[in-house]
Amino acid sequence: MRVAEMNWMQVEEQAKRDDRCVLPLGCVEQHAYLSLATDAILAEKVANDAADPLGLPVFPVLAYGMTPSFAAYPGTVSIRMSTYVALIEDMLEGFYRSGFRRIVLVNGHGGNNPVMTFCTEWMGKRTDASVKLHDWWAGPRFQAAVKAVDPAASHASWMENFPWTRLEGVAMPDEVKPPFDRPLYLASNPAKKREILGDGNFWGRYQRSDNEMLSLWQVGVEETRAVIEEGWP
Repeated sequence: MRVAEMNWMQVEEQAKRDDRCVLPLGCVEQHAYLSLATDAILAEKVANDAADPLGLPVFPVLAYGMTPSFAAYPGTVSIRMSTYVALIEDMLEGFYRSGFRRIVLVNGHGGNNPVMTFCTEWMGKRTDASVKLHDWWAGPRFQAAVKAVDPAASHASWMENFPWTRLEGVAMPDEVKPPFDRPLYLASNPAKKREILGDGNFWGRYQRSDNEMLSLWQVGVEETRAVIEEGWP
C-alpha cells in the first residue's frame, strides 16, 4: 500500500499490526536515452509491486541520490554524502517514531550503497530496529535472469529499458555499444568520464523485447518481496 494514499491514523494502525515498512531509494542522473529519473522510477515501482500483496506500506521514493560521477551530464543532480546520510537518519527516525521497527530500503542506484554503513551505526543506537538495503537490480536471482538473456547488460543499457523508463518520441540506437576502459574511467574526473562514456550507456544493446523485459521484471519483484518477507533477525 502506498503511504501517499493513507492518512496518519491508518499508518498508526498499520504499524501496530506489522512493524515493517519500505522506502525506495532512487537517483536523478543520466541514463543515455532513458529517463533521468530511471533509478527512482524503477525503485518505486519494484517496491510497490513487491509490497502490495503483503499489505505493507511503501513510502514515496527518495528520488535524489549520490551520483558525482555523472555531474558533467545536464539534468544530473547529486546529493553530498554528508547531506544524504543526514537525510536518511531523519527518515529512519521518522519511521521509528511512527512505530516501524523493520525497515527495507529498496535501492535503485549503486551510488547510494555507502548509506548502509550509517544504517548499521543507527541500529547500534536503536537496538530494537532492523534495516535492510536491497539493491533490487543486483539481486542474485535477477542478475542470473539478466545474464541468461544477455550478459552484456549495464547502466543505461537494455537492462534498465522498461516501458516505464522510456521517453515518448525518443528512438533507441539499434546497435551494441562496446565496453569502455573501466580503470581509466574510475580514475577520471566527471568531465573526462562523460568524454569516455559518450551517450551514457556503459555497454551492450539499448533495448530488448518487452516480453523479455516483463519476465525479468517479475523476477525482480519476487526477489524483492522475499527480502521484505524473510530473513529478519
